[in-house]
Amino acid sequence: MTVPPMGNSRAYPVLRTTDAAEAYRQARRLCALLEHIDDRIWLFAVMRTPREVREMAGLVPGASFEYEETRRDPATGELLGFDLDVSTLDDTALRTHLPLSFSEDVPCGDVEERFLAALGDGMASIRWEGRWPDDPEIDSHGHWNYDGVQVVFHGDEAQYGDRWTEDHTVFVHVTKHGDPERAQKLAAHIGSEVLGEEQLGW
Repeated sequence: MTVPPMGNSRAYPVLRTTDAAEAYRQARRLCALLEHIDDRIWLFAVMRTPREVREMAGLVPGASFEYEETRRDPATGELLGFDLDVSTLDDTALRTHLPLSFSEDVPCGDVEERFLAALGDGMASIRWEGRWPDDPEIDSHGHWNYDGVQVVFHGDEAQYGDRWTEDHTVFVHVTKHGDPERAQKLAAHIGSEVLGEEQLGW
């Protein structure tokens, strides 16, 4: 049984690039260093075109889409949720609901590369959770529920901020207490370095 984490991981940016495929490749290199990696991953994407919505719907059947921007009923002022089946909407109707987003926990496999191929210009993310091995050299220990790797496409914030960027950012996640030495060693493994302050993670 998995024990829910208390507090958030700390995320360190270790790579920024305008090449989405390179960001993904380096993230996978870091994943290979995990002592354990979960058999499920977390996907997040903002879709700005009907094509992107349809590709993501095909990639993650049953995904729950949401309005990316707050919408309210013009008569009542109540928040509106998106509860339509995107497969039943033509492109013209679908455009009236864009941008949409989804966030789903899915099994690992070939879904990551298909997700990469389906990306548009909206912010998106893949995260792999697991456990780093203990590293006596720097007195660093792996921590379930905190450790892992994340790539954020078109963003530089681990928690998906509002600021869109051309760059794609790779993060390593560690214990809620932070672990800059481990983060630096992980960055060095891909020929990089920690690129900024630690951020609040998952």
